[in-house]
Amino acid sequence: MSLGTLRAKPRLAVRGLLVIEDRLLLVNAYKGREGALYCAPGGGVEAGQSLPENLAREFSEETGLVVAIGKPCLVNEFHDPTGTFHQVDIYFHVSHVSGDLNGAWRDPEGVVTERRWVTRSEYATLRVKPDSLIRAAWEGDIMLYDPLEPILR
Repeated sequence: MSLGTLRAKPRLAVRGLLVIEDRLLLVNAYKGREGALYCAPGGGVEAGQSLPENLAREFSEETGLVVAIGKPCLVNEFHDPTGTFHQVDIYFHVSHVSGDLNGAWRDPEGVVTERRWVTRSEYATLRVKPDSLIRAAWEGDIMLYDPLEPILR
């Protein structure tokens, strides 16, 4: 049996890009690996809810913030070339509605343990995925497609 026949169906996820005062909100990407890899807040899509509804829920769970969902700005797919993992992330610009990062928030799933605002110069010193995230966050109303990027191990 070839690896291609063993592959699972791609997982669909949504993520939000929140930029305030030229700082982007990022969260840690892996449970138990605080600070190793950062990404935009968001998560898996549940059937029966729109992409914006899923994103509003996931963003709140991972940050404690309520956001308004704007336009999509990036489609990124990444996979494990030696395994079965394949995920498609759809990124949206979001705007802050309420909440702050100073409260007694906890991610109900226990995945996100760190939330941080980063400037463009700070961003350059971090491991952030996907590679095209910086362009989508700070270059305005563009739509990017980032095909089949290998995951990091």
